[in-house]
Amino acid sequence: MRKPVIGIIGNHYLLNEEYPVHVAGTMNSAAVAHVAGGVPLIVPTDPDFVQTEDLVEICDGFVFTGARPNVHPEEYGHDATEAHGAFDRGRDRVALPLIRACVERGQPILGICRGFQEVAVAMGCSLHPEIRDLPGRDNHRMPPDGTLEEKFEMRHIVTLTEGGPFQQLWGKTQVLTNSLHGQGILEASDRIVVDGVAPDGTPEAIYVKDAPGFTLSVQWHPEWQAGIDPVSRPLFEAFGRAAQLWAAGCQMARKSA
Repeated sequence: MRKPVIGIIGNHYLLNEEYPVHVAGTMNSAAVAHVAGGVPLIVPTDPDFVQTEDLVEICDGFVFTGARPNVHPEEYGHDATEAHGAFDRGRDRVALPLIRACVERGQPILGICRGFQEVAVAMGCSLHPEIRDLPGRDNHRMPPDGTLEEKFEMRHIVTLTEGGPFQQLWGKTQVLTNSLHGQGILEASDRIVVDGVAPDGTPEAIYVKDAPGFTLSVQWHPEWQAGIDPVSRPLFEAFGRAAQLWAAGCQMARKSA
């Protein structure tokens, strides 16, 4: 049985401030290869290069990664403001239709930070540009200084719904996570189930209601030390199993064709 091919959604970046590249963090590839048991494949986020119909045939699952640029508010019916920060319209145009196609097909997806927000927007949610500006909310942004260890350190509890898929995954109703995001869900649609929240009520764990496949998404960064973190490892392992089942089903379909 071959390993599942996992598309890792990349980001547009200027190398040395002048050379355009598509990149994804090494820790995403490590989590896919060493924990999920897949073959990582970085997806260039430019609709001139890739189309949804090709990607869903090539890959068995997708990780929608974190990124500095935010989903453009036009995608959920809002006007852009300075508070929304930078955008990556190429990624919007690749990621959002790909999420919708995967949900419909039952193909596994895992959303992380911006990817969590992409899943939410693709399913009809709106976002707030700065969660910390809402009354009673905390600052969820990454600490501006310090080492990677300090930036990705555990910062708050996420409380999970009793009996929900995340509680079943970890066998507990509270887990400790890092926090490196500024935006967050403002209004959840009827397609999105908020299954975990931070102490201030910010949605941190979601899935797509009635989706036929794996759609778990988290607002934090489980790719950090995924091989040893007791929260991250089960999440990537479960995603990997879902992708392996998808790959096996595709192989069986090809053999019987």
